[in-house]
Amino acid sequence: MNDAAEEFDVVVVGGGPAGATAAEDLARRGRSVLLLDRAGRIKPCGGAIPPRLIRDFDIPAHLLVARITGARMVAPSDRAVDMPIDPGGFVGMVDRDVFDPWLRERAREHGATLREGNFERLSRAADGTAVVEYRAGGSSGTVCVRARCVIGADGARSAVGRQAVKGAERVRCVFAYHEILRAPQGAAQGEAPGYDGARCDVYYQGRLSPDFYAWIFPHGDTVSVGTGSARKGFSLRGSVGALRAATGLAGMETIRREGAPLPLKPLKRWDNGRDVILAGDAAGVVAPASGEGIYYAMLCGRLVAEAAEAFCTTGDARALRQARARFMRAHGRVFWVLGVMQYFWYSSDKRRERFVAICQDKDVQRLTWQSYMNKELVRRDPLAHVRIFFKDLGHLLGLVRA
Repeated sequence: MNDAAEEFDVVVVGGGPAGATAAEDLARRGRSVLLLDRAGRIKPCGGAIPPRLIRDFDIPAHLLVARITGARMVAPSDRAVDMPIDPGGFVGMVDRDVFDPWLRERAREHGATLREGNFERLSRAADGTAVVEYRAGGSSGTVCVRARCVIGADGARSAVGRQAVKGAERVRCVFAYHEILRAPQGAAQGEAPGYDGARCDVYYQGRLSPDFYAWIFPHGDTVSVGTGSARKGFSLRGSVGALRAATGLAGMETIRREGAPLPLKPLKRWDNGRDVILAGDAAGVVAPASGEGIYYAMLCGRLVAEAAEAFCTTGDARALRQARARFMRAHGRVFWVLGVMQYFWYSSDKRRERFVAICQDKDVQRLTWQSYMNKELVRRDPLAHVRIFFKDLGHLLGLVRA
């Protein structure tokens, strides 16, 4: 390795929402940042972003391809329960093939160096400085850059994590797959009469996913139809085909197909105790049960950037630990609750049927949307929580008919 290689304060590997956010925040602070992203990377994602994300990260309206005003939960029996958002409220939808490049470009505009390349490995210079080796797009050679700090934001089963962070190689994942279609419009709308471009449909049916859920999420002129499962041998593509056939979407043009692993819970450790830290899916911050990741990825990227800034300022590697500690203080309880919910309610069609029945309850709907939109557990209405507790208990004990 050439010790005269180009040097940055921080090298961010991976240009998704977490990596791009970390790079932008560090560049705004005056740090020299290299944001390295591989070509052709689009993650399968429903694309939902809550109002808090739009506010906290200054997302412009033109990136929202749809505004969702409600959700429909579909049980194994095909019974559907609608969950409308309060009047005036909405969930934004983005297309990742547009959203992610926009985030990377914003980071570049604020001073980050943006390059296309495939991460190869981490090594060390003679003085112990971290060296990121990558293969530039269209090049057969390897480029080496030095970094005071390396952020691995390269997705679930992160290559940076596997090489540098103990335990990162053991992350458990759900594999997600979706197909982007032309949305039904005009005459085609009659082929899919149940389709609503302002509503997300979520299918809790064992035939479509034995341990997760399937979805139809509108994206304006397009629509995401997908599913996920951790069960080996389950046909994700077959499940999506069955869902398209059942909903009249089989004849819609398929624009692209994508698949990727989603981590099931945050890693126990995000840093190597020296100069490497993980962010986003690489750190495992995808919400159980819902699979929601964009907000948590961007928040994680921001917290990791703050930890990296503190490390670069003080040289104290203990500063890197603060990113995970702060994230778990804010959202650890939510992740635990969602994990328990997924383990219990998604385990059989009988339980899925009861879960969808619970979603009919107005208290459940109101508190669910409030928590989702604002990204915090709602504590202002204790009586509603008590009512939900006893209703849930009735469903668990079979005292309430599903």
